[in-house]
Amino acid sequence: MDAPLEIPLDDRLCLALHAASRSMDAVYRSLLADVGLTYTQYLAMSALWEEGPLTVGALASRLHLDPSTVSPLVLRLQSRGLLSRERDADDERRVTVVLTVAGEQMRADTAAVPRGVCDAIGLPVDEQADLVAQLKALATALGAER
Repeated sequence: MDAPLEIPLDDRLCLALHAASRSMDAVYRSLLADVGLTYTQYLAMSALWEEGPLTVGALASRLHLDPSTVSPLVLRLQSRGLLSRERDADDERRVTVVLTVAGEQMRADTAAVPRGVCDAIGLPVDEQADLVAQLKALATALGAER
C-alpha cells in the first residue's frame, strides 16, 4: 500500500476549485448587477434563451441543480415578470417555464456577459472552449453526469 500523499492545502485541487468558483461568482455578480440577476438566475435565463420553454425538471437537469432549488428561483423570476409558469393540461404536476416578452428582451442586456467574463479573467475568448472542455471532463469524472 502506498503512503498517503501529503499535499499542502494551498496546492490541493479542492481549494483551488473552491477559490475559482467564488471568484467566478464575484465576476458574474459584478457583470449582472445592472440587470439585477443573480448568477444562478442568469444561468436559468440563459437556458431558456437557448432552448425555449422547459419544464422545471428539465431546467433543473440542464443546470445540474435539484428541482427544489430551481422552483424558488423560477418564482423569483416570475415575480419580476421575466417568465411565467404553465401547468401541463395532461399532468398538473408538470410545470413548464416560459419566457415573457420582458424576459426575452433581457437577453440583449446580457449579451456582453460572456466576453466580460473572459476579459475579467484574462482568457482569450477563443481559448474558452478548451477550459470548458477540461471542466466538463472533470465534472464527468466526479460523477456530475450521473
